[in-house]
Amino acid sequence: MAALSLLLLGALLWVPAGTLTCYGDSGQPVDWFVVYKLPANNGYKYLDADSGGWRDGTVTIDNPKGAVGRSLLPLYKNTSQIAFLLYNDQPPNPNGTQDSSSRGHTKGVLLLDKEEGFWLIHSVPGFPPHDAYLWPPQAHRYGQTLLCVSFPFDQFSKIGTQLSYTFPDVFCHRLEGVFLEKLPGLAEVAKGHHVLNRPWNSSVTLTSKAGATFQSFAKFGKFGDDLYSGWLAEALGSNLQVQFWQHSPGILPSNCSGPQKVLDVTQIAFPGPAGPTFRTMEDHSKWCVAPEGPWACVGDMNRNHGEEHRGGGTLCTQLPALWKAFQPLVKAWQPCERRAAPGLQKAPQST
Repeated sequence: MAALSLLLLGALLWVPAGTLTCYGDSGQPVDWFVVYKLPANNGYKYLDADSGGWRDGTVTIDNPKGAVGRSLLPLYKNTSQIAFLLYNDQPPNPNGTQDSSSRGHTKGVLLLDKEEGFWLIHSVPGFPPHDAYLWPPQAHRYGQTLLCVSFPFDQFSKIGTQLSYTFPDVFCHRLEGVFLEKLPGLAEVAKGHHVLNRPWNSSVTLTSKAGATFQSFAKFGKFGDDLYSGWLAEALGSNLQVQFWQHSPGILPSNCSGPQKVLDVTQIAFPGPAGPTFRTMEDHSKWCVAPEGPWACVGDMNRNHGEEHRGGGTLCTQLPALWKAFQPLVKAWQPCERRAAPGLQKAPQST
């Protein structure tokens, strides 16, 4: 039955040969997209270069006809023509023996052929299963973010370097033949190897298939500091408003000790009369935005004491479409000086 279901799914969601890329909600190849799964339901907001801002998802997040499901479809075809690497600090089927706290707090998918592929960076626990597209039950309640970027083959060597810093928990992979020869760094990551010498952080420029520029920031656990206030804000030269999971212990407060402020987001609001609006306590996503522009980043790290000593990173860009979509989402944040109750700074109202 499982094999029959996969055959039917393949017939329904045919992907042209030689087009291993991110697929949008329209079913067409896109250079990049962001899916923002909403709290409390399986609905999501969708964004790409041509969407004109956030749009309602065409289906629910658990439906394989959506952007995420369509993009991952080649993963579920039994072909030796592709390579993949799946990593998650909360894997779909944990064996109960590995101490995940020694690995990076990082989640993602690499899927590629000999010409191109994509990097899907996300915040979803237990995702994706390697045998069929399913949305994990533990990811229904809270908000989640997924950023997919299409890259030519030559960029995956750089991505392998970044993953050697983040030290991901690779729970499933296939790297054979030419992929082993041309991407030895990815093969080392799949074996569980990581960077051994200083510096304990790395930033590289990645260029998408369509020529868009992204900046990848990755740190190893020995970096010993917060990704955002300890490095990213200074590197970008920008104040940052950071959305992250705030149910974990040792949450770091907003930090104004340096030239750039790093402020914890407390409330999120999508534009329009229908919203939605929700508190960051309902949101497991990890992203940040420079309030004055032009940077927006989507990644997999929180701001807490424990993750100062774990690997992880974020992918940043100055693409206007991304900044214009994320900047208005910040409705409230925690100021550095907590004097006025309830201690929240409100974003100015649009006019």
